Amino acid sequence: MPKHALRRVMTATAAAVGTLALGLTDATAHAAPATLDYVALGDSYSAGSGVLPVDPTNLLCLRSTANYPHVIADATGARLKDVTCGAARTADFTQAQYPGVAPQLDALGTGTDLVTLTIGGNDNSTFINAITACGTAGVLSGGKGSPCKDKHGTSFDDEIEANTYPALKAALLGVRARAPQARVAALGYPWITPAAADPSCFLKLPLAAGDVPYLRAIQAHLNDAVRRAAEETGATYVDFSAVSDRHDACEAPGTRWIEPLLFGHSLVPVHPNALGERRMAEHTMTVLGLA
Repeated sequence: MPKHALRRVMTATAAAVGTLALGLTDATAHAAPATLDYVALGDSYSAGSGVLPVDPTNLLCLRSTANYPHVIADATGARLKDVTCGAARTADFTQAQYPGVAPQLDALGTGTDLVTLTIGGNDNSTFINAITACGTAGVLSGGKGSPCKDKHGTSFDDEIEANTYPALKAALLGVRARAPQARVAALGYPWITPAAADPSCFLKLPLAAGDVPYLRAIQAHLNDAVRRAAEETGATYVDFSAVSDRHDACEAPGTRWIEPLLFGHSLVPVHPNALGERRMAEHTMTVLGLA
C-alpha cells in the first residue's frame, strides 16, 4: 500500500478510536450514580409516629411509611432499611428496645452509604417530662407566670448536658464504627413551641406564658447537644432552627409541622405531621446535597 494511502487509513482509524473513546468518556460521565444503601435510625420523629399509613411490619415501633426516611428514599431512589422506632433512646442503638426488635446499629454494615437519625429526645424522658410538667403547671396556673421554670429550673438542662450529650456522642461513634464509609446525618428537632407565648394557643399547648420560652430554650439546648455530638464525630448536623420557625404546634393546620398537645389531627401529639415529615426530608436532602 502506498505510504500516503496508509497514512490516510491510520488517520481515519485514530479519529474513529478517538471518537469512540470520547463517547465512552461522555457516557461514563453521565452514567447514573450507584444506588445508595440507606439506613434510617432514630426515635418517633424519625419513625413518623402518628402519621398514616403505619408500617405493618412492626406495629410496636409505630413507624410510618410516609416518614422522612421514606420520603428521602423515594426522592433519591435509595435502598432503604428503616429501623426507626417510636420511643427509642440512644441506648436502643445497642440493645433490643422490644422483644423481636433488634438493636438499631445491627442494621448498619460496611456497605452502608447513608445514615440519618433523630435521637436524644427520649433520653432522660426529656421531651415527655418537660411537656407533661409544664403542661400540668400551665393548667393549674391558668396560663400565668412561669410555674414550670420556677419549679424545675435548670434540671432538664442539667440532664441534657450530663447524660444526653455524652450518650449522643457515644451513639454516633457507634454508627461510625459499624458503617465507616457512610455519610451520617444527625437531625435536630423542629420547633415545638413558638418563641413567645401566644394566648390563642393555650387550648392547644396549655403552657404558662413564661414557660413557653423556657420550654423552647430546653429544646434549643437539646438540639445544640445533637449539633456538638455530630461535629465531634464527623457527622453532618441538620439544623431546623430557622426553617421550622413559625411552623410550631401553635400554627394552623397546613402551616404547622408539629401537632399540638390537644385538639390536633394526629394519633400522637407533639410530633411531626405528614407535612413536617416531608419538610424534614426536603431540608435534609438540601443540606446533604441530595435534592
